[in-house]
Amino acid sequence: MAKESSHAPPSARAHRVVVIVDENSNPFELGCATEVFGLRRPEIGRDLYDFRLCSPEPRTSMRDGFFTLTGVAGLAAADTADTLIVPNRPDVDVPRRPAVLDAVRRAHARGARLIGFCSGAFTLAEAGVLDGRRATAHWQWADSFRARFPSVHLEPDVLFVDDGDILTASGSAAALDLGLHVVRRDHGAEIANSVSRRLVFAAHRDGGQRQFVERPMPDLPDESLASLLAWAQGRLDSPLTVSDLAAYESVSPATLHRRFRAQLGTTPLAWLTGERLSLARRLIERGESRFETVARLSGLGTAANLRTLMRRETGITPSAYKRRFGPTVN
Repeated sequence: MAKESSHAPPSARAHRVVVIVDENSNPFELGCATEVFGLRRPEIGRDLYDFRLCSPEPRTSMRDGFFTLTGVAGLAAADTADTLIVPNRPDVDVPRRPAVLDAVRRAHARGARLIGFCSGAFTLAEAGVLDGRRATAHWQWADSFRARFPSVHLEPDVLFVDDGDILTASGSAAALDLGLHVVRRDHGAEIANSVSRRLVFAAHRDGGQRQFVERPMPDLPDESLASLLAWAQGRLDSPLTVSDLAAYESVSPATLHRRFRAQLGTTPLAWLTGERLSLARRLIERGESRFETVARLSGLGTAANLRTLMRRETGITPSAYKRRFGPTVN
């Protein structure tokens, strides 16, 4: 039996996050929302959100009947949400309840922020709020989504999409990425990093990072890229090239390219650049303000190259990233 929770101080209500739980909803994403938005934060000294669950029915059978959810608010609670997280269900071809879709439309009309995890994009699209908007969903449902909702600009190869007042995440684990992104957007990098440490989860993965795609296991155990990736990650400040990576694996660059495509869904150069940019962001978040030093330690060479690549990958410059995500100066 689950209880709705509200931790906001009586004097000033915190931003209210409401999750609609519908028949056959996925419990994992519900747990992600609860972990990110619903838990008390004694390590921060205040609660970040007023968190509530609601459902159209007094008893809601979760995915595959694993358990039944009771004791949560009725669907009317959705009308009080500042942020509304919509139902995500694996039965994407089954129409959502009209009452749920109406609640989503009302929330959108009054300016609430909407979030869809995984198949939650189907709920948002069925409600009509994604027409002409950007969104993502799990890669295995990309073709089905496009066929049903051609007016939505689907981006199936990313972890999450932030389209302002509507945000969507791809697979299940990406719900945590998007949740932390929302915390970072609402409360800054320092708070988001604190929440991520409690979750023991990466503090920042770009929404534009590719989803993991289905791939066959390598025919030979020694074809795993794990050793190479660990070796390269320990040498990001060195002038590594794709040829260097191929030489470490004792294969040709073309063979290495095929393995990266098969196992990671990206190219060796794109992976290496992404790792260097991730390291550069971490250095900035930790307080390194000299961009030449950031570029050197991350293997990006020069501050100009750092600026070009960061702007291309994140849409903002290193200086803007530092202002937004760097340590708070008291």
